[in-house]
Amino acid sequence: MAPKDDSSHKPERFGFTRRAFLKSAGVGSLATAVTAVGAAEVSAQAGPSVLGPGEVPDAIRTRADMTGNKRVCDRGACGACTMIVDGRTVYSCSTLAIEVQGKHIRTVEGLAEGPPLHPVQQAFCDSDGLMCGFCTPGFVMATVALLEATPNPTLQQAKKGLDGNICRCGTFVRILEAAMKAKGVARG
Repeated sequence: MAPKDDSSHKPERFGFTRRAFLKSAGVGSLATAVTAVGAAEVSAQAGPSVLGPGEVPDAIRTRADMTGNKRVCDRGACGACTMIVDGRTVYSCSTLAIEVQGKHIRTVEGLAEGPPLHPVQQAFCDSDGLMCGFCTPGFVMATVALLEATPNPTLQQAKKGLDGNICRCGTFVRILEAAMKAKGVARG
């Protein structure tokens, strides 16, 4: 018996393959990038336009060498770099130095005055509210800000006050325990 001709059941094919399409898309992207680089070189030859008063001294990590504000996600998604500026929590990774010039900035390095820990830091130690420690400075600062704004928060208020911070180790229960343990404690 002769084999049947199944060519009549094959779907129509386009005039190009997926590989050819991807190659042409890559060439198009490369051409765009080369054009953009060329435009940037022309712009650089003309000189940069000035957008501010120049370099602002005392940037948190690089100029002030305050590394407690952890550089983790670098896009304002995890809260590990939380600092307090004029009583509000902000992420240092998405805050320009020029935006906070002349404002009162507090980082985890400035909480304790001398050997005794700040009450929130002590509560984190007592409650074992730190696993790997990467998120700890951000949570400590968020807790300090929470307790300064609401000295005796409910559990729900504490959860809401700390919801901009992420612990990838899953130590949330201990972190909340530390926040609740530190509530109502006199601040230094």
